Amino acid sequence: MLTDLTAYSARRRSSTRHPHNDAPDTAADFARLAALEDGPERELLCEEIVEAWLPMAHRIAGRFRNKGESLEDLQQVAAMGLVKAVNRYEPGRGAFESYAVPTITGELRRHFRDRMWDVRVPRRVQELRNKVRVARRELLDRPGSGPEPSITEIAEHAGLTEDEVKDGMEAMEGYSALSLDAEISSADPDGFSLADTLGAPDPAYDCITDREAAKAGLRQLPERERTILYLRFFEDMTQSRIAEELGISQMHVSRLISRSCARVRAEADAGYDGAEHARAA
Repeated sequence: MLTDLTAYSARRRSSTRHPHNDAPDTAADFARLAALEDGPERELLCEEIVEAWLPMAHRIAGRFRNKGESLEDLQQVAAMGLVKAVNRYEPGRGAFESYAVPTITGELRRHFRDRMWDVRVPRRVQELRNKVRVARRELLDRPGSGPEPSITEIAEHAGLTEDEVKDGMEAMEGYSALSLDAEISSADPDGFSLADTLGAPDPAYDCITDREAAKAGLRQLPERERTILYLRFFEDMTQSRIAEELGISQMHVSRLISRSCARVRAEADAGYDGAEHARAA
């Protein structure tokens, strides 16, 4: 009777365990591989072992197929993880499958962490995002939960600070980016896209830069020359009008304007060259 129960239990365990037919017997190949030095023969044997275990790598890649990456690309990443596992495996440390599965899975997870984010964020922030996402989902799944858990509730549930929760929630926006053509105003019948919210270059900044660059040269000009430049460029007076105002000829006003502008420009260029030299040093 006891023997029958034991047999039934064994049959039940074998029937409920998910069968994997992609785990070939390559123990002898790995033993031979460990004894080989680097060279063509070892590389050829590595390729044969990788080819034998490739169905397992593809099966693991299929677990990640609904995360925004094509299955073909995932299979390539899994194959790279398999190659690493074959080259690093030591036969004396247990079955190859036990070593290869976490190695391939880790390679796939690194692919999503490093390649699939539209906005690159530090690994610490990516981990915060995952904790916040899991905590939020668990809170929403609770019976009688509200429409959206608060930052404080998420922080208490995940064991994080509120600032860390905020960082994690901001990181959720970094995994996928909106197109600049995406419409973001549904209330407005005309609508507007994200590109419409972007600013444009402000020419006033160039004016500020020019004024600051000219200050040193203007301070060194005699008072009459400064007055002439002010009347010409700020009051928009003609040279003839300035000549009448100061009681000098229009030709003399023209020469003074040209000479003063040249001095101011030379002083500004000297200041710019000096600043560049200081930054280079």
